[in-house]
Amino acid sequence: MSGIPEIAVVGFPNVGKSTLVNRLVGGREAVVHREAGVTRDRKALECEWNGVRFRLVDTGGVDLEAGDSLARAVQGQARQAIAGAAAVVLVVDARAGLRPGDTEVGEILRRGTAPVVVVANKIDEPGDEYLAAEFHRLGLGDPQPVSAAHGHGTGDLLDRLAALVDTTPPTSSPAVPRPASPDDRSLALPEPGSGVDVAAGTSASTATSSLAQTELPIGVAVIGRPNVGKSSLVNAFLGDERVIVSELAGTTRDSIDTELDFEGRRLVLVDTAGLRRRTKVAGSVAYYAQLRSERATERADVALVVCDASEGVTSEDLRATELAMHSGCATLIALNKWDIGETDLVDATARLEKRVRQRPPVVTCSALRGRNVPKLLSSAVELADRRASRIPTPELNRFVADVVASRPPPATRGRRLRLYYAAQVERRPPRFAIQVNDRRLITRAWAFHLENRLRETYGLEGVPLRIDYVPHSRRGGRRSAEIQEQPI
Repeated sequence: MSGIPEIAVVGFPNVGKSTLVNRLVGGREAVVHREAGVTRDRKALECEWNGVRFRLVDTGGVDLEAGDSLARAVQGQARQAIAGAAAVVLVVDARAGLRPGDTEVGEILRRGTAPVVVVANKIDEPGDEYLAAEFHRLGLGDPQPVSAAHGHGTGDLLDRLAALVDTTPPTSSPAVPRPASPDDRSLALPEPGSGVDVAAGTSASTATSSLAQTELPIGVAVIGRPNVGKSSLVNAFLGDERVIVSELAGTTRDSIDTELDFEGRRLVLVDTAGLRRRTKVAGSVAYYAQLRSERATERADVALVVCDASEGVTSEDLRATELAMHSGCATLIALNKWDIGETDLVDATARLEKRVRQRPPVVTCSALRGRNVPKLLSSAVELADRRASRIPTPELNRFVADVVASRPPPATRGRRLRLYYAAQVERRPPRFAIQVNDRRLITRAWAFHLENRLRETYGLEGVPLRIDYVPHSRRGGRRSAEIQEQPI
């Protein structure tokens, strides 16, 4: 874990904790809805104010009178956030006044050692600041009047929070960077005159690749249908009850990032809400949870699609796999609940190869029993490395020539497709540009044949491939301008 101090944001349900966190970090990362009890798992978001960096940990509403198992799990998440925090923000509803639930949470915080800032939220008019005076009765210092919806008073609040964590002694652990977007991770262009041979693929590019792999953590998004065991699998990876697990479908409502070290590699596991058809969840909390699940795949290197082995690979599972492919991340299929399932592994693999273009590998597992849990992580790391790999240009051109020799492209209207030159122009995911005489001569079947041969030859099963067929330019010499502008 990194040495950035954490500030836990706690309070009674529906007092505006997630809205306040979104306002302070300047985004819409936390799910916000008028329905009470939306937040369940604790979610950490980085914030910076006047040069001071810290994490705000959004938590679910703490109602000590609620006795159901889900409410107790939410309370446990809030207590863990408080235990690991350098400071605590207690959010109260100024319009509702001091309630017994606020007093109960205040008593818990008074017994702790972390400094507490009471935030009187929902003071939307400057003339209503007197409403905050009532919360002096909590015995936790001067309340800070704010309006999370309109931003009133948030600057003063950030000043107080930054002053609290700035006096905290820094730890020696280095900060772990978040996974970058695919655009940020593309291979850097060499400087003119640097002596790097982009066509031959020298050791300098290999060194750049190795450096990038050691510095950037690997993002692994755990996605799938509701109630297939995604949260249980994340907890099995971590060896800890990091996220709430319940038999109730749709328990997870946010994308929760958790850092993990595995065999010397740094990973960021992202637990996501279950994916449904958008038409079924339009306008509900599940709709906004689904949007965050889709965004999680866009910033991940590998999508771990969890399926229920007792039900087999369903159409919803295939849709989740297609989502991962279009997002540009590698895909790994996890058949969870294998200890109680009766799915035919050969049949499931054959169906995936037939329906899913990138032919993802399949691993059976059981989050409850711990079966193949380390194998899933090692397979995810291997897929991420393959997604970041580069094929040297001479080797790629020899491969294309062999494919054409073994199975020439079919002739169309008396003309045959000719392939002049190929180069890999991007990584994460791999993108190739092939110079041809006429793109109209490319048939869908032969293009898929080339792509499949590329996967088989270089072990790119589960990795999305993008192949651009660039028209030949007579004035551009051997290579067209499109390829020259995107060197490897």
